[in-house]
Amino acid sequence: GVTTTSTQISITATVQPYCAISASTLSFGTYSARTSDATTTIGVTCTTLTAYTVGLDQGVSSGATVSTRAMTGPSGALLQYGLYSDAAHSRNWGNSAATGWVSETGLGIRQSLTVYGEVPAGQYPEPGSYSDTIIATITY
Repeated sequence: GVTTTSTQISITATVQPYCAISASTLSFGTYSARTSDATTTIGVTCTTLTAYTVGLDQGVSSGATVSTRAMTGPSGALLQYGLYSDAAHSRNWGNSAATGWVSETGLGIRQSLTVYGEVPAGQYPEPGSYSDTIIATITY
C-alpha cells in the first residue's frame, strides 16, 4: 500500500506602509489681467489606513514662498499665482502644517486631491510664456 503524511506550511507577510504620488499639469491658459482659475489633480495611492500629508513647495521663481508663488517669464518677469486646497481659495496649500499641507488617510486605492489655482487680476507683466515647477511631497 501507499502511505501519505501531511504537514502544514505557515504563510506570512508583513505589509509596510507605502504611498505613491503623481501629478498633472496645471494650465491657466491665456491670461489677460483678469482673474484666471484652473485646477489639476494629485493622485495618491496609499496602503489602507495609512495617514499621510501632501505638501507643495514654493516653486522655482525668484523670491517665491509657499504663500506668494510666481511663474517666471521673459526677462525674468513674474506672474503671481496661488495654490489652494479648497474651491473657495481660502486655504493656501503649502508644505507644512502651518502653511496648509493636506492631510488624508489611505484607502488602498487611488485618491484624487484637487489643486485649485488662481492668477489674480490686475497684473501687467511683459507678454510671453510663463511657467513654474512645484514639487509635491507626500509624507507618511
